[in-house]
Amino acid sequence: MSDAQLQLPVEPQFRRRRLRKRIYLLPSIFTMANILLGYVAIAQTLQGTATEFWHFDNAAKAIGWAILLDMLDGRLARLTQTTSDFGRELDSLADVISFGVAPALLAWIWGFRMLPVGAYADLRFNLVRLGFVASFVFLITGAARLARFNIQVNPQPSNPGRPGKRYFVGMPIPAGAGVIAAVVHFSKGDPLFTWWLSVIWLLLLLAAGFLMVSTWRFYSFKDIDLRSRHPFTVIVLVGVLIAAIALFSRYALFAIALTYMLSGVLVRLFYILRPRRSTHPTSPASYKEASEAR
Repeated sequence: MSDAQLQLPVEPQFRRRRLRKRIYLLPSIFTMANILLGYVAIAQTLQGTATEFWHFDNAAKAIGWAILLDMLDGRLARLTQTTSDFGRELDSLADVISFGVAPALLAWIWGFRMLPVGAYADLRFNLVRLGFVASFVFLITGAARLARFNIQVNPQPSNPGRPGKRYFVGMPIPAGAGVIAAVVHFSKGDPLFTWWLSVIWLLLLLAAGFLMVSTWRFYSFKDIDLRSRHPFTVIVLVGVLIAAIALFSRYALFAIALTYMLSGVLVRLFYILRPRRSTHPTSPASYKEASEAR
């Protein structure tokens, strides 16, 4: 048997191995692009001023694109079956940068540092300090949310419903970053100049941090299988959503971000306020039925 005949079976296997390695790189490339967008958001935030406030809007847009890439890299890894420990660790580090440090810095400078110095100098000074604390709370709770997500295999939500891939336990950090980016983008990057709006912004940051470390249930969208067939109405709704974001991104993204944030709160309130069923029989008939059931 000649050497050429011996190399024929080896060549296709070598090509398949090379193709497999390239496929493994795809999710990591998306993750690295996520880190790049987080860095761009930080750089744009630091360049923002009261007169050049479009830098804040650019930072919010960079965070929004990072959220999209974060959604795609996980789905791509699952579709191609190329999940790995390296990819998960790299994704967590990217999330801390793009959805922790970048939005926290943007929230502080956009919402507090631009307050004018006037008759309320002491109030401004205290708000800037409190805003720094609230932004750090958002950052540290987001990091804690990522750490809990990485170590828990099957976390139990405090809301009703079976735990599984359909729900997150606690609001994910990209959603928290999305709230900050959506609000800044809604204002076109124009920073806050009124102290009472800064107070509302501070409370919103604290609320987002609380929801991230809570055990409340948030929909994960992981049960949506892109490889299966979907009804025509679902395709139309997705098309309308994409068109709304493309044409009216300020209003659409603002509504989507706040709706998702409030969804976990509303489900939790519904669970608290719903009537509870009695688990113990109170009437003689109930005792009789319970004994017969045994």
